[in-house]
Amino acid sequence: MNLEVRHLRVICAIADAGSLTRAAASLRMTQPGLSAQLRRIEAMLGGSIFDRGQAGAVPTAFGELVLSRARAILPGIDGLLADTARAAMAHDRIRVGSVGAPLLADLIVAVRELIPGAEVTARCQYSATPLLDDLVAGRLDAAVLGDNPGKELSPRDGVVLHPVVTEPVFALLPAGHPLAGREEATLAELVEDDWAMPHPDSDRTREYWASVFSLMDRQPRTPYEAEGRQLIEIVRTGLAVSLCQATFIEVPGVAVRPLAGDPLWYRHVLAWHRDGPLAAQGDDILRRVGEGYLATCAASPAYARWRKRHPSSVRLGRIEA
Repeated sequence: MNLEVRHLRVICAIADAGSLTRAAASLRMTQPGLSAQLRRIEAMLGGSIFDRGQAGAVPTAFGELVLSRARAILPGIDGLLADTARAAMAHDRIRVGSVGAPLLADLIVAVRELIPGAEVTARCQYSATPLLDDLVAGRLDAAVLGDNPGKELSPRDGVVLHPVVTEPVFALLPAGHPLAGREEATLAELVEDDWAMPHPDSDRTREYWASVFSLMDRQPRTPYEAEGRQLIEIVRTGLAVSLCQATFIEVPGVAVRPLAGDPLWYRHVLAWHRDGPLAAQGDDILRRVGEGYLATCAASPAYARWRKRHPSSVRLGRIEA
């Protein structure tokens, strides 16, 4: 894990709020998630930044040094981002972002078809929160986001959030796992395995998964925290099980299976800046991205079989799935 600008913002937010609870609310994070992130930041920097007690979060001497540098750095970075954002707008550049989801390529193709000649750039983040921040600040024009039931993205000034589809969450298993031979897996059986899970960061996926496991009065053992390729490799080698989006396409060594009873769901969301260059194209972009999603569904065998058994369970924006 490398130190990033967002980590400096987290440190300053905690100092300004005077407590992790208030800082978590301002950052739209959970207090445990923020506490875990702070521990990782302190581990990277090599010292405690705050003393945490009844008086709240008070900077240590080491923390005062970190805060003084962070507060000196951030205004320059914010100015740079604002200037480059204006320059990008002046050169007909459309900037899009995405969480790990299957809609990004369809969004890029839609933008290129609807605005011929525009240069389209893209960047990805694991969490939706920094992408939303960039949309609010005008550093992005559109983004593919995602959330879970009860943990929905909060509305933000100047940003249009449009749900595309809510789909079931599937199990991601080693190909040799006993449940890989079945049509469905059950959480009650999987909870006995070791798990690989994403970091409990500003993304609330871990919190949502934990809330579903709590209904079983069990929480899985989670010796592995990973994302993306690393998580898939941990599962592929048989070290753990995990969860994935229904549209995840199986790779050698892993198996994707629906969860019996569909206990977990994931919502894909398209977002764009209300005053940005894509605002007038919103309906067309939504339709084209939706059509691309349907094609992706067909390319995922496990999801295609599930959809056949549940023909009316998934509705896609304004398009019947």
